[in-house]
Order: sequence, then structure tokens, then C-alpha cells
Amino acid sequence: MWLGEVKDMADRIIRMRAALRGELEELGSKKSWNHITDQIGMFCYTGLTPAQVDRLASEFHVYLTRDGRVSIAGITTGNVKYLAESIHKVTKD
Repeated sequence: MWLGEVKDMADRIIRMRAALRGELEELGSKKSWNHITDQIGMFCYTGLTPAQVDRLASEFHVYLTRDGRVSIAGITTGNVKYLAESIHKVTKD
């Protein structure tokens, strides 16, 4: 039983990685976001700079570690679009 629950969580994380990458690409980002789906696990290094991370926090109330690491487990179908839009805004300049 618990093994099935672990698989469900792992599959959800994979779906959220794909959703985040898809939203960023749909927004027309010129950056490559392949690394989001190439990485595995509950966290992802986004490639964002400390200045971009600071801007995410101050302008959009999106919080990552200053090295650009985001918790994929914290991404949901309800917030993935907002997260992608926020990342897109701080990376397109």
C-alpha cells in the first residue's frame, strides 16, 4: 500500500515539473527549461540568479533559495501558472 502512495507522489512531482516547463514555454520564454524535466526529485535548480530570486520574492511573493532552488512538491495545479508567469517576468529582461 505505501509503495503505491510513494509512486503517486513521485508521479505528481513529475507532472508538476512538466506543467511548469510547459507553462514557461507556452509563455514564449526564450530560455531553455529542459533542465526542469531533466532533473529528478522534490527540488529543482531553476538557474535563476540571486537577483531574480529576490525579485520573485519582493514582487510576486514567490520564495526560492537564493541559489534558485525551488520545491517541486510545493507546486500544484492551482499555482503552477502563477509561478511560471512570475518566473517568466523576472527572466525575460
